[in-house]
Amino acid sequence: MAKKQTPKYIFVVGGVMSGVGKGVTTASIGTILQSKGFNVSLVKADPYLNVDAGTMNPTEHGEVFVMESGLETDQDMGNYERFLNKSLPRENYMTNGMIFKYVIDKERALAYKGACVEPTYHITEEILRRLKEVSKKGDSDIIVVEIGGTIGEYQNAIFLEAARQLRLKNRNDVMFAMVSYLPIPSTIGEMKTKPTQNAVRQLNGYGINPDIIIARSVDPVDKKRKEKLATMCGVLPENIISAPDVSSIYDIPINFEKDGIGNRMLSHFNLKPKKKDLNQWKGFVNKFKNPKGEISIAVIGKYFETGNYVLSDSYISVIEALKISAAHAGVKANLVWLSAKHFEDTKNLKELKEFGGILVPGGFGETGIQGKINVIEYARKNKIPYFGLCYGMQLLVIEYARNVLGLKDANTEEINPKAKDLVIHIMPDQKEKLARGDYGGSMRLGSYEAVLKEGSIAQKSYKAKTVLERHRHRYEVNEEYIEVLEKKGLVFSGKSPDGHLMEIAELPVEKHPFFLGVQFHPEFLARPLAPHPLFSAFIQAIKNRE
Repeated sequence: MAKKQTPKYIFVVGGVMSGVGKGVTTASIGTILQSKGFNVSLVKADPYLNVDAGTMNPTEHGEVFVMESGLETDQDMGNYERFLNKSLPRENYMTNGMIFKYVIDKERALAYKGACVEPTYHITEEILRRLKEVSKKGDSDIIVVEIGGTIGEYQNAIFLEAARQLRLKNRNDVMFAMVSYLPIPSTIGEMKTKPTQNAVRQLNGYGINPDIIIARSVDPVDKKRKEKLATMCGVLPENIISAPDVSSIYDIPINFEKDGIGNRMLSHFNLKPKKKDLNQWKGFVNKFKNPKGEISIAVIGKYFETGNYVLSDSYISVIEALKISAAHAGVKANLVWLSAKHFEDTKNLKELKEFGGILVPGGFGETGIQGKINVIEYARKNKIPYFGLCYGMQLLVIEYARNVLGLKDANTEEINPKAKDLVIHIMPDQKEKLARGDYGGSMRLGSYEAVLKEGSIAQKSYKAKTVLERHRHRYEVNEEYIEVLEKKGLVFSGKSPDGHLMEIAELPVEKHPFFLGVQFHPEFLARPLAPHPLFSAFIQAIKNRE
């Protein structure tokens, strides 16, 4: 048997400023190398001291992406899974907080046998140990590691040092790619390379020189600038990759391949492509960019009152899931973001008539809850396709209990624990955790099985008897109300295997074209080459209506 080659490592770092697209660049590199026949794994190294992303406010940090294992991570992990079309293990995500906590806990347990525990060596050793685990777990040929933050920041220095040490030990198996921004000041009208030159010099200060520069800018980088960057930064001209703004993140792998980034990286490792096939990806992008029609969807939430920038980060997986299913259905999804607070005044509900469908995403807290309930009632009565995710399902049940069962005080224990009819209540184990202040990583997290009701919308959409979906919640439908809700026509079409937890609620298609809520987060499993069945069913219901 041929000896397996040692894994190759590509570290992706950022220069000049944040927000230039390291995450989608890393994901795109993964897609390209995977298309050339290699087993690729993508890793995110986040510099913050939070142990995970679960306790951070989505309006400040963006969406919390839940992995199959239940680990709450940065939204970039969502892009990684979408672009690779596969689930990644928990080892593929690390934070400074996670690393430091592990090392300090070991020190407290005398695992270092009295040694002086230091950042350089003990922390870097732990980072490298985790990267080796990624290699073993995924049997990876190539591991692409995105180091969060920007060159010159104190926070990410320890990850850079670990990467430098790995290169010292395995020079032929490690490379660095810098994603850097080339501005075109309007008053000058010329693309400037100096900020990137300075960023490379800062990287040199860590003992690292990039092998590839991915030059982000509004326009493509011309030959002259490539030559200048190559000369001033010590990088081969052919390793300056042009990365202009594109209409969709899904264009990026195709755009990168125009400059031959995949083969340039393989050449660095003395590897040859085993195949060359981006055909499936190109097929999806073609559908995405050439829709045959349009549909309109109102997304009712609370995390976007400061503008679209915050929204796109807060609900990125939901947005992409809708766009992906729409593309596969041959249409463009026009998404309009509406504040739940706006619909606390029922006079505003008539504005929803113009939309083909309504979606209420997940969330927490009291803000806008009555507005969301008013919207759900309006969708139910006017037979507008409605899709509720997590909190959106819980509010569906509350709306139904109030307006169909007549339980006017129906509520969730999260908002009003003294309500007469707590149709949504806290799970018993969660109550104990909250009582002792255990908030971080303590929700019902990760993949759980649901058994589907034969003939239901859910079962017909999935074309399966059971499914595995990812969860992130503390509250559930109160079992005491299941019987009366079902007698009044609400169908719980997905339940936990033991029958105690309600995973999907819907109305029969004879009563409503699509009125369905899920306790889990199906958006985390929607991928460009594999749209999620429930999002696709929602899109189809809208198409049928419009």
